[in-house]
Amino acid sequence: MTTYASALVAAQDAAASQHYPKGALYLVATPIGNLADISLRALHVLRLADTIACEDTRHTQSLLRAYGIEKPAAQLVALHQHNESEAALQVVARMGQGQRVAYVSDAGTPAISDPGARLVAAVAAAALVVVPIPGPSSVTAALSVAGLDMAQGDSFVFAGFLPTRSMERAARIAALAKEPRAVVLLEAPHRIDALALALAPLAARRLTVARELTKQFEQVTTLAATDFAGWLAADANRSRGEFVLVIHPDATPREEGDALRVLQLLLAELPLKSAVKLAVEITGAPRNQLYEAALALRANGGPTTR
Repeated sequence: MTTYASALVAAQDAAASQHYPKGALYLVATPIGNLADISLRALHVLRLADTIACEDTRHTQSLLRAYGIEKPAAQLVALHQHNESEAALQVVARMGQGQRVAYVSDAGTPAISDPGARLVAAVAAAALVVVPIPGPSSVTAALSVAGLDMAQGDSFVFAGFLPTRSMERAARIAALAKEPRAVVLLEAPHRIDALALALAPLAARRLTVARELTKQFEQVTTLAATDFAGWLAADANRSRGEFVLVIHPDATPREEGDALRVLQLLLAELPLKSAVKLAVEITGAPRNQLYEAALALRANGGPTTR
């Protein structure tokens, strides 16, 4: 069994001399899969904290014990998406008593598609201090292996989890299709097949798929968006685990045909009338023009919904 006793000693040696003010909130990044990715500062702060607010107290208690850190139940406060606003008040009250409070989500950096943002806002509104303890992030991990050249002008936008309803998701993807920068998406295993089909109309646009990052069966591949669904179907194991997707920057020049491109994306997911309606709202193109184009696409064997 892996022991982290030496890591706790190293954390004490490396981080204890720094200043950790009382009455402050520490946003602590935790591993996204590999326990060895914890930082020395994170270990020190978790051991030092008077209170640890967390997305799931049972999960966090197991995480702490894996590192040899023991905290009584009274020092753990549940703070998740369903109670964040109310629990934030409790955290602020403890900080007002001079407590150091650490906040951790189940994995990765808090407040990035995880709870934490409303907590930070409440702490800031109370004029109290928030201290970031940086560390693992699935977003930056995926970007680092996607081959984008940020130093030469590539950039990205973070879209997180897309809507689960097909109509809303299709509209969001149609809007993202017009985005010239890279787009970072997150997705759970039980929705990845539906997302792959929804992304297929992006055609040749490159897509880096990062699955199970930092874990035993980590897998990273780059392919055309239109090939993603087939890649998943070729091996049932490929649909398992948490996903980070990087849609690469659009290499094609912007043309007047953008409205038609949006329409094609929507037709792959929605009935004709709904696709036309959303395409008009997204692009501002004339409805009659898009309706006629949609009829032509269907007549010529274009994308159809099931």
